[in-house]
Amino acid sequence: MPSLSNYRLFISHSWAHSDAYEKLVEMLDAQPNFQWSNYSVPMDDPIHDADNATQLYAAIKRQVAPVNCVLILAGVYGSYSKWINNEIEISTEDYTKPIIAIEPWAAEKTSKVVKDAADAVVKWQGASVVKAIREHAI
Repeated sequence: MPSLSNYRLFISHSWAHSDAYEKLVEMLDAQPNFQWSNYSVPMDDPIHDADNATQLYAAIKRQVAPVNCVLILAGVYGSYSKWINNEIEISTEDYTKPIIAIEPWAAEKTSKVVKDAADAVVKWQGASVVKAIREHAI
């Protein structure tokens, strides 16, 4: 059996909605025959204590640099989040990282901003997310 690829992923999220982030991490961890490394910014990371927006932007840019793919939770809050917009900019303009938009489970409204920037839009299902990662990761 060939060895599995280890996908380096950055998950863009809002700490105000950290439960969705945590559930996505659990969902990825539970997928069979799927290995990944988490390059996301944890809540207790010193990046959050950056002195200004420029330092925070640079810190996030460093996190995104080595990844194969960026995952963005496409909840409606994504349309109003300055940092999700910055992460989209980092992914698409500073680098050419593919973006997978993940629509939250049973969401009636989702972020058009996130979905328009995405290379793929998937539902909240582990197999769908992994399939999109495998198809679009660089």
